Parts: sequence; structure tokens; C-alpha cells
Amino acid sequence: MDAEFDLDRVIRKVPGFPKPGILFYDITGILADPQAFRYCVDRIVEHCRRLKAQGIAAIEARGFVFAAPAAYLLKAPLILVRKRGKLPGPTHRARFALEYGEDEIEVHRSDVRPGERILLVDDLIATGGTLRAACGLLEQGGAAVAGIFAVVGLPFLNYDSVLAQYPVKTLIQYHGE
Repeated sequence: MDAEFDLDRVIRKVPGFPKPGILFYDITGILADPQAFRYCVDRIVEHCRRLKAQGIAAIEARGFVFAAPAAYLLKAPLILVRKRGKLPGPTHRARFALEYGEDEIEVHRSDVRPGERILLVDDLIATGGTLRAACGLLEQGGAAVAGIFAVVGLPFLNYDSVLAQYPVKTLIQYHGE
């Protein structure tokens, strides 16, 4: 197991992006630092094993970046949770509220196996709405959500209340400005 890595050192904080009043936590610094990226992927692999998850689902698009190498190392299936209209086959679909409107996500029906334990991965948890909708998609297909993993958590946005029924693991948390 790698020693703890100071992710705060490589995560850029960008004030006023994408609009005034927002502090954006940019994870691209993690991807540009091979040691930081390896640290994150290794933690996903460890967590997946600890939860005895049989597959990994990832949220479009930055969740894919972290989940894909972990699924490869685990020799586990990778389930892509995408925005509406991006998947060609029959899908499970979920609509959910955003701060500024609504959105929809989908997953291929054939990718979700009934009874399979799935770890859901994303780069960052803000309000938890997208992840909650993704959990619903997996459960709609008969899978069990073993847990949720994100590199960054923003608990001041109260995602814990939205995701209360799932074990949530983050590598670093920011508690507001």
C-alpha cells in the first residue's frame, strides 16, 4: 500500500468558475501527476476489494478516467453511466434535478447484471444528485450498490443526506471557502 498522498497539493482551486461565486475543484492536476493518479486508482482497487464488489460503474466523464484503470487491474466489468442519448442500445434512464434544471443519465440494460455488487465511482461528489440517480439505475437493473467512491467530497453541500443509504468513501474533503 502506498503512503498517504497530499492530493490537496495537486488539486487546483479555481474561483469564479464556471460562474461567479463558485469555487471549482479541478482534478486535472491529479491526472498530470502520475504518483497522484496511481494513488487514487490504487485506493479504488483497495476499496472495491474491501466491499467485495464484482464490478465498477462510472459517471461520465471524469469518473471514467479513474474507474477504467481500476476495473482493468481488478479484471472487473466497467459499466458506463452516460448522459441521455449517448448509448445505442436499450437503457435504463433516470431524470434528476440539478441546481439549474434537470438532467438525465442512462446505462445499458445489458451491462447491469442482477445480483452483482457494484462500486460506483466519480471524481467529485457535490450535492450527490447524479450519484443518487446512478444508484437508482443500477438498482433498476437488479444490481446492488456496494458503495460509492469519489476522489473529492464537498460535504458542505450535504451529499451525505442524499446518499445516506450507501457507504461513501472520499480521498479528500473540502468544507467550503
